Amino acid sequence: MATLTSSGVGSGIDIDSLVTQLVAAERAPQAQRLQRVNTRVTTQLSALGTLRGALSSLQTSVDGLKTATAFQGRKAEASDTSVFKANADSTAATGTYSIEVRQLASAQKLASAAYTAGTSATVGTGVLTLHAGGKDITVTIDQSANTLQGIRDAINTAPGNDKVQATLITAVDGTRLVLTARQPGAANTIQVSASGGDGGLDALVYQPGGTTNLAQLAAGEDAEVLIEGFTVHSASNSIADAIGGVTLDLLQAKPGNTYQLNVGADEATTRDKVRKFVDDLNSALGTLAKLRSYDASTKTAGPLLGDSMLRGIEDGIRRQLQQASVAATPPYNSLNAIGIRVGADGNYVIDESRLSAALAADFDGVGRLFGGEGGVATRVWGVLDGALRTDGQVATRTISLQATQRTLERDNSALDARMASVEQRYRAQFIAMDKLLASLQNTSSYLAQHLKPVSTN
Repeated sequence: MATLTSSGVGSGIDIDSLVTQLVAAERAPQAQRLQRVNTRVTTQLSALGTLRGALSSLQTSVDGLKTATAFQGRKAEASDTSVFKANADSTAATGTYSIEVRQLASAQKLASAAYTAGTSATVGTGVLTLHAGGKDITVTIDQSANTLQGIRDAINTAPGNDKVQATLITAVDGTRLVLTARQPGAANTIQVSASGGDGGLDALVYQPGGTTNLAQLAAGEDAEVLIEGFTVHSASNSIADAIGGVTLDLLQAKPGNTYQLNVGADEATTRDKVRKFVDDLNSALGTLAKLRSYDASTKTAGPLLGDSMLRGIEDGIRRQLQQASVAATPPYNSLNAIGIRVGADGNYVIDESRLSAALAADFDGVGRLFGGEGGVATRVWGVLDGALRTDGQVATRTISLQATQRTLERDNSALDARMASVEQRYRAQFIAMDKLLASLQNTSSYLAQHLKPVSTN
């Protein structure tokens, strides 16, 4: 139940104001200490978040360089890209290949006879069985779907039909039902049989070597390519299993004409990876430097100035960058040997001419310098993992600071409760004093009244 207070009735003192000031004075030292600690903890948590972000970005960059094969890009170039194009992954062996595209893969197309009544022309009822790509598709045609349009829709919506597409083409002589294999190649050619019903579906039967009531507009054929004089067949125009690590995309048949495929080291892509690594490295080291910085002119310190964890992470990264790689072959077994060194400002810089020379002289060796066991990227990744994993340095420090925050919250709650008690005590004391003064004032007035001298006049 709330209580009403009447401050200073007897004494005239502003008890509310006085109590507030006394409580504030008693609270201030502890509250300021807790605030200082909370500000420091909050600042350090924010700094750890910044540190984690910078190290994570560098780790992502380094992660793509940990294996030599991931670092060693390949490029495939066709001498005539209107005939075929090619892509190569890091497993492709360098070399030159002769390519002759004799035939492209094509999808079979079949067409019915023309129906002069158009899309609503009645064909018949019964069951159509479509065979393509080793699969039978059963299509039931009843009276509600016995037209060209109905048969088209029934085929396209038949359960499990991923092999045949039905369309209608209307020309001057009428409308035709056209069946197209969804995938190219000889293995996906179409056969059609009919059974039951009124016999009208027999007009759609197509059985090579037997009844062929549909006309073949295009044959279903495999692609045929000569690679170094050896014949390769493919059900599609993308061939990925003929040359290890290389995918050929066939665009045009040119029988009798031979073109060159060159597979070589992709120095441009590799150079870009090295540049990105150096950029991410400088960004991460710049963040570390900022967190531990001190500006003498403004006397402003970074949030992690003098922090041993920060110093250990930075020293660990730089130490791994300076060491030679046991996985690489001399002379290209260190970053300095391929043109990556520390500049005057502490950032890493690239000597482009030295890097190009190293890539040209020993492309795979540069890959081993970064990737593989003992490679620079592998070792740096290990330092970063030690800092970033769930039981690593950054996580452990973060958990500790978060625990301190929770303790501060409890301390603040305890201080609030203690100050509430102090306020009640002060208020009770001043109210008691006020009542005493009021009583004394009443007594003084009474005595003054009764002890007042009697006038003799």
